[in-house]
Amino acid sequence: MNSPLWSNVVTQLTPYVPGEQPAGVGLVKLNTNENPYGPSPKVVAAIASALDDSLRLYPDPTASKLRETIATYYQLTPEQVFVGNGSDEVLAFVFQGLLAHGRPILFPDISYSFYPVYCQLYGIEFQTMALDEHLNIQVADYISPQLPAIGGIIFPNPNAPTGRVLPLDAIEEIIKAHPNTVVVIDEAYIDFGGETAIPLIARYSNVLITQSLSKSRALAGLRVGLALGHPLLIEALVRIKDSFNSYPLDRLALAGATAAFEDQDYFLTTCAKIIRERALLTQALSERGFNVLPSGANFLFVTHKHQSGLGLYQGLRAQNVIVRHFNKPRINEYLRITIGTPKENAALLAALDVLLAA
Repeated sequence: MNSPLWSNVVTQLTPYVPGEQPAGVGLVKLNTNENPYGPSPKVVAAIASALDDSLRLYPDPTASKLRETIATYYQLTPEQVFVGNGSDEVLAFVFQGLLAHGRPILFPDISYSFYPVYCQLYGIEFQTMALDEHLNIQVADYISPQLPAIGGIIFPNPNAPTGRVLPLDAIEEIIKAHPNTVVVIDEAYIDFGGETAIPLIARYSNVLITQSLSKSRALAGLRVGLALGHPLLIEALVRIKDSFNSYPLDRLALAGATAAFEDQDYFLTTCAKIIRERALLTQALSERGFNVLPSGANFLFVTHKHQSGLGLYQGLRAQNVIVRHFNKPRINEYLRITIGTPKENAALLAALDVLLAA
């Protein structure tokens, strides 16, 4: 239902639908790409240490220590780092501050489904570029001389929900072809197998990279995201932030996120576990008749030769195993399966064996 009190913007919006967060006990939750291993103990300790009288004070509006920590980690300067309340907020600022030029922007037709929602919210025209038959981004489409004047380009790498990785040289081709246009690489899953585009920041002033602490650093519940790029691009995001909310990250988030970047050993160990489990799960699913797309993310995108995607999703749900099904053209037969612990992955396979035997 609509209300006459709503603005036209609200009336016309079709909001993003997040993955289900069920409250049941005993569920195997493999639907929202959360890290199964939890955050670093040093993160938990840092948050606990921040639980003191200082909570009565506002946090640092510039997040200076966190930005300095991230800058050191990636061999950048703090002026090349922006942080916000989850990568979704960072992306919202990117769309409003860097992509809203009155010209259409480009992104893949199968990609992060928040992109068209941002375009609706901010009145940005967009054109989707079709993935090929193997669900790969076709670089030629983004560098074609037949393209109209565009306002920007954005795509995830690895792509979501497919998990496909675009090589760094292909990304550079796109950036070089549009020197006066912002090219945004959404690297929410980069730590699980892709090659980050961060080195390109030193060579190109039109590239912006967004990342998240929700996946590889196991902090989906803390809500911290970041953007990396030329200082002038970062300044645009700061201007948007300070015109919206000067304090997007609270003291606990700042402490926890800083500790997450400082604990390199834990980060590398958990990423390696997930990559190893991804390979084992890929093999096990292939042996059960699934077509598994090569993935550089912490999830797999799969179809079965003889079973429908919706039927498998519902059958798994009936056995308390939750995966993601997208009822959308071209991918409605696919399931997206988050990589879990060995125990969770074994439960998934056991449930699938019941369905496939039936």
